Amino acid sequence: MNLILSRPNISISSLYVWQRHRDVFFKIWKTESLGIGLEPWIVILAMGFGLGQFVTLDSGEKYVQFLAPGLMAMFPMFAAIFECGWGAFMRISMHGTYEAILNTPASIEDITTGDILWGTTRATLNATYILIVLLILNHWTDAVNSPYAIGIVFVAILQGFLFSSIAIAFAALARAMSHFGYLFNIIVMPMFWLSGGFFPINELPEWAQNIAWFLPLIHSVELNRALLNGNLTLNMIGDFFWLAIVAIVFYAIALVLMRRRLIV
Repeated sequence: MNLILSRPNISISSLYVWQRHRDVFFKIWKTESLGIGLEPWIVILAMGFGLGQFVTLDSGEKYVQFLAPGLMAMFPMFAAIFECGWGAFMRISMHGTYEAILNTPASIEDITTGDILWGTTRATLNATYILIVLLILNHWTDAVNSPYAIGIVFVAILQGFLFSSIAIAFAALARAMSHFGYLFNIIVMPMFWLSGGFFPINELPEWAQNIAWFLPLIHSVELNRALLNGNLTLNMIGDFFWLAIVAIVFYAIALVLMRRRLIV
């Protein structure tokens, strides 16, 4: 609590932490990128074109058009969650990375912020790549209908920061790798299914719709949907500010929990 009320000890060292993660990624990018490179193609082809043949939407749009904004939100979320959840836990408990960095001028807040910035970077790279895939397939999907679609990259930055903060806060609490099942099953999967990315949620019971509104992923999906089809509305302001508020709250929580975890 004192950390939230006082000024966190964040310096340029957080960028050096980010740089360290970037350098590691450049060494293993071939194996890291294989799954990321193939998965969007597989999902779009299997669900968008395959399953989409059997789905009729009241709006009259193709299912692949409905699916695209959800994919643009879900893949960056997973990138941030895995990088700052499982990845951070291994750096804390298995690889000794955080302990080594703490022997430099970097503070605990620098380490936490650097990790979150790297998770944000991975999320943004994922979103950018999927947008490129959609543009390549746009002749068949007609999913990108507005130049505003470039704004999805900026949504991914905010979304990546948010989910990286959530994941690293949980990593600070976890004492075993198996504990991440709680993160995945209690936090990630409800957002995955109630985000409006796979099916319209307006047919769900009202209580379920109310719960879904508080889940940040649905706001990412709505922003992406508006940017892809060009139908910009004032509701986007509310979506953006809710994501920003939740991101700030969980960033503060992550700083507090990581300090408690690393000070022994």
